[in-house]
Amino acid sequence: MSYDKLRSMPSETRVATLECAGNSRVFLVPQVQGAQWELGAVSNAEWTGVPLRTLLERADLSEDACEIVLEGADRGTPKEEPVPPRPISYVWSLPRAKAIQPEVLIAYQMNGRDLSPDHGFPVRAIVPGHYGMASVKWLTRIQAVREPFRGYWQTSDYAYWASMDGKPVRRALGEMHLKSEIARPRVYETLAPNRSYVVCGAAWAGETDVIDIAVSTDGGQNWAEAEFLDPVRRHAWRRWQFNWLTTEKARAIHAAGAREGRERCAAA
Repeated sequence: MSYDKLRSMPSETRVATLECAGNSRVFLVPQVQGAQWELGAVSNAEWTGVPLRTLLERADLSEDACEIVLEGADRGTPKEEPVPPRPISYVWSLPRAKAIQPEVLIAYQMNGRDLSPDHGFPVRAIVPGHYGMASVKWLTRIQAVREPFRGYWQTSDYAYWASMDGKPVRRALGEMHLKSEIARPRVYETLAPNRSYVVCGAAWAGETDVIDIAVSTDGGQNWAEAEFLDPVRRHAWRRWQFNWLTTEKARAIHAAGAREGRERCAAA
């Protein structure tokens, strides 16, 4: 199918959050391999394209196809072990049940504009609810397969150890986990005391809805409800805010019974 033919087909638009599976990796203890992302490997955008299931129906997808394999134009040799014997393309597969959902797009626009090269021009997959590695950029090929796909990226890189019948097995990452992030104050930012401060951020999940958000200013001892700024929308993040007075008080009592009061600024 040509690019022009794809653009001529009826299109749909979805708002979706994409998060790298390594987002916040820098905070893991012990440290693990991979790009040491802090909090910036996540985004929320409006995507326009043709539902993948429309293309699969057009191709008369067979009943025994179990996965849909997406291949991108990017090609190279990974640096981390185990290193493949030759350069490989970036390839990822989706379970059939996910691939035929209406939210999965073969997209050619982001926020109303044609994709830029960095975002996957000319076309890319958008797989709402799954980590970003499933949304293959620079898409060149879509293939239906009858056996589970065991490519490098799904078995060596974006994979984790699980147990099946008491034996260790490698499973590919898939659905995003429930998560919230604080965008303001920034990481390591110090705040002035005795000030009213608006803490804000976003919360998202994979195939479910985020319905509640709370903030703690004392290391998790107590929690206060924050306010959502966005309505519930499946596969899209919900921004939130929380009004905070940046002063906390500590009081000491010495052996003679006298009390001392002191204020301290809470650092983010």
